[in-house]
Amino acid sequence: MVSKSRSTLRSAARIALACLMTARALAAQQPAAAPAKSLPLKHAPQPTTAAITAADLMTRLYIFADDSMMGREVGTPYHLKATAYLAAEAQRLGLLPAGDSGTYFQNLPVFDHTLSPKASITVEGKTFAVGTDFVPRDNSLFGGTVRPIDNTQVIFGGTLTLPVDTAKLVTPAAAEGKFVVMAVAAGPDGKPLIAGYRQPLTAYYLNSAAVAVVALEGFEPDQRRALLEPSEGLDDSPPGPGGDKEMLPAFLYVTRAMATALTGGPPDSLSRGVPGKIIHGSILFDSTRAPARNVVAILKGSDPKLAGEYVAIGAHNDHIGFNHMPVDHDSLRAFDAVVRPQGEDDRDRPATAEEQVRIRQILDSLRKKNTPRQDSIYNGADDDGSGSVATLEIAEAFARGTAKPKRSILFVWHAGEEKGLWGSQYFTDHPTVPRDSIVAQLNMDMIGRGASYDIKGGGPAYLQLIGSRRLSTELGDLVEAVNKTEPRPFKIDYQFDANGHPQQYYCRSDHYEYARYGIPIAFFSTGGHRDYHEVTDEPQYIDYDHLARVATLVYHIALRVADLDHRPVVDHPKPDPMGQCVQ
Repeated sequence: MVSKSRSTLRSAARIALACLMTARALAAQQPAAAPAKSLPLKHAPQPTTAAITAADLMTRLYIFADDSMMGREVGTPYHLKATAYLAAEAQRLGLLPAGDSGTYFQNLPVFDHTLSPKASITVEGKTFAVGTDFVPRDNSLFGGTVRPIDNTQVIFGGTLTLPVDTAKLVTPAAAEGKFVVMAVAAGPDGKPLIAGYRQPLTAYYLNSAAVAVVALEGFEPDQRRALLEPSEGLDDSPPGPGGDKEMLPAFLYVTRAMATALTGGPPDSLSRGVPGKIIHGSILFDSTRAPARNVVAILKGSDPKLAGEYVAIGAHNDHIGFNHMPVDHDSLRAFDAVVRPQGEDDRDRPATAEEQVRIRQILDSLRKKNTPRQDSIYNGADDDGSGSVATLEIAEAFARGTAKPKRSILFVWHAGEEKGLWGSQYFTDHPTVPRDSIVAQLNMDMIGRGASYDIKGGGPAYLQLIGSRRLSTELGDLVEAVNKTEPRPFKIDYQFDANGHPQQYYCRSDHYEYARYGIPIAFFSTGGHRDYHEVTDEPQYIDYDHLARVATLVYHIALRVADLDHRPVVDHPKPDPMGQCVQ
């Protein structure tokens, strides 16, 4: 699951917000803990059956979230390996391919963007060094093309604070066509605060030539290197007037010394709107195609009159890859159990003295059972390996079971959810079946946990449901009715579906890309936990019985919707497909 927001800069909303992992060294040093594991680190695969079972799901997930998949990040060969597994299983089950050109794959226009060696900035004959004096960021990721900066006037924009107060900044009108230099307030350590400035500033100064934030001293050397690594973007923006893409300002981080040279004085001595020097040079990025693909398959409906309509079932096939800073697995897991019980959704911070005592106690217990091991792979077993293998298991139940749904079942394993819902955005913008033929979409993301030690209120009957009545009251009622017929009904938690909930789950997973087109959706999750977006999200920590029950419920709901004599009634207003998601 990924954080996502839509802004006035339309394509910027497709970009996942990056979270810098600044306290991993601490986690390697501090003890941490978690409930004792009872499942093995590895598991020998067994043949799967037509029934939805915990054993089948365990076999599938230990394959799909294995270390050999290296975190399934879009743009890597490991994403191709993971999607090849899904497609091979779909073919083995006899599902019809529904991707590009008779295949199971729908390829996404994703590109790697690398800073061009031709990029340069010169002021009054002085040329600044990339990586030392400034680090550009690729604003073409936001769906347009970066505006030229050569021969542009510098203007001092003011000092950024958090949250950003635009009343204290130079106006967009005054900054139009100019190279805006923004100072940044210092943190407790005296260094500039680093945060997600790029998206809001790019949107605010949309007609400027560039935005330069004076914060490069706030980045550690390894973080600077990471900023210079190739970035990826979904290049699916429509052309602007005259067939050209939207022009966007360049964005870069600069040192205080460079900012002083650009503006003609130390940034903290200047007033907003003060003109500076004339910039010469360019910010250019080279683009190459990167691998990214949805897996799309169909089980044909049994009723000739209804087989042209589809009940979509989906999950996302990607995760966030791996890093080059391994940590001790049990130390990190237990550290998060105490300090970050919701994983990346909780603020990364040092442990207090009291917390360190608790962490040490749990780590000592774990050390009696486990051999220490270094870990750097984000396996994504729950996020969203659980949903991906549940979708496969449901597909096998339909393909080899006795029930023959009247409508067709559309299975879509979306790519790039972690990057900003790329795969579901692309599929719903370019569907391989008529968009209006999709009568509902059932999305599963992180459905493999839900215990009391994972989330407050959790337990054997725990399940979150989001969005099921936001477009169709009938679909929400149907989900409730089907749940009540299950041998062990779930206690459904609707708290995260509340309007204005700070977690914004309705906007953070693939279902919303269907909902924006007026397709009724239901989003199933067992919630967050300490391993969310951590290297500790591994198959050994999944509750396979719970996972099987969620998959069974979704199977029964899909069957009920597929056999209705009418489409689920949409009785709530449809959102603007190109607008901002609002929960």
